[in-house]
Amino acid sequence: MPTSLRSLLQGLLTSALGVLLAAGLWGLASQPAQASLTSNSYDGNIYALYAGNGSLVPPRSSLAQALSDHRTTVVIYYLDDDAASKQFSAVVSELQRVWLNNIELIPLVTDPLQNRGDAGPSDPAHYWRGQVPQVVVFNTEGRVVFDEQGLVDVDAINAAVSQATGIPLPEGGTRSSTESFNELNSEVVSSQGISR
Repeated sequence: MPTSLRSLLQGLLTSALGVLLAAGLWGLASQPAQASLTSNSYDGNIYALYAGNGSLVPPRSSLAQALSDHRTTVVIYYLDDDAASKQFSAVVSELQRVWLNNIELIPLVTDPLQNRGDAGPSDPAHYWRGQVPQVVVFNTEGRVVFDEQGLVDVDAINAAVSQATGIPLPEGGTRSSTESFNELNSEVVSSQGISR
């Protein structure tokens, strides 16, 4: 085949592939978002998407390290493809906002914990009971002071963390509610803050 004909065919083939690729990308870009706060579908990092706080994962410390350092620790067991975990993500973000560096907050996806043995009290699998979300609060001695499953009330968690840290809640406790501000995101609104 002559060189000029080969160059012409390669040019046409490259152009045709470019047009097909551009049409395919345009078709993908014009698809509506499929993320849903109420579905058991994988939409990505739930803390970044639904709570607006991607800084929660990966956690900055392991459970073993937090217990070794005698830190008040809150472990949140969750799944990225679970509707209840998605809805609970705003509560986890609120815990980080309220308690700042007074606690070690450890959100853990449960997939790696399934069907494996328990390596003892410093192993997250030791405390996970099979339902998400689950919240476990440890005091500075490493004892569990709170262990609840489901959409746990943030004020109940705050009370447990207050007990574990010794930091008092405002007089009368806290009163919080979760408010949605669009179809994907919600935030926890507290009527009183925690004093330090």
